[in-house]
Amino acid sequence: MDAQKVTLRKMTPSEYDAATEHREADTARELGKSMPEELARERAHQGTAQFLPDGLDTAGHHLVVAENRSGEIVGNAWIGPDPRQAAGTASSAWLYDINVSPAFRRRGYGSAILSAAEELVAREGWTSLGLNVFGDNEAAIALYHRNGYDVASMSLCKSVQQFPDINS
Repeated sequence: MDAQKVTLRKMTPSEYDAATEHREADTARELGKSMPEELARERAHQGTAQFLPDGLDTAGHHLVVAENRSGEIVGNAWIGPDPRQAAGTASSAWLYDINVSPAFRRRGYGSAILSAAEELVAREGWTSLGLNVFGDNEAAIALYHRNGYDVASMSLCKSVQQFPDINS
C-alpha cells in the first residue's frame, strides 16, 4: 500500500462543534472510570473552556481537518502550544487531540495526520511535538511508536476499593 498523504485545513465552525462534542465525550468516558459521570462531563467541558477560550479562533491553536488526495475528510487534529510551558514561551507544541474517522482507520491515515501535524509544528517554529495517550489505548500507542514517539514520562493509576468509615 502506498503511503497516505493528507492536507490539513482549518475546521469550519460546524466541524469544530462536532470535533469538540466528540473530544469531550471521549474525555468524559475516560474520566468516568475514576469519577462520577456528571463530574467527568463537567471536567471535559472545563478543559475545552480553559485551553480554547476563543474556541476555533484561540490564538496559537490549530484546529484542523485532514483531507486525503480525493478531498475526503479522513480525520482531524488539535495542535497548540505545550501546556506544560509558560504562556508565550512554548518552544514545543502539543497534540491535544487526533482522530481518524472510523471508515479510514487501519489504512495509514493516522501516520499521515501525524506527519502533516509535524510539518505544521515545524512551520510554526516549534522544536518538538508532545502528546498524552491513555494507557489502555493500545492502537494509539502502537501508532505513536511506529512514528518515532518515545515515552517521555509515565503516570500510573490504580483504583482502590472504598470502605465505609467505621467511626461514623
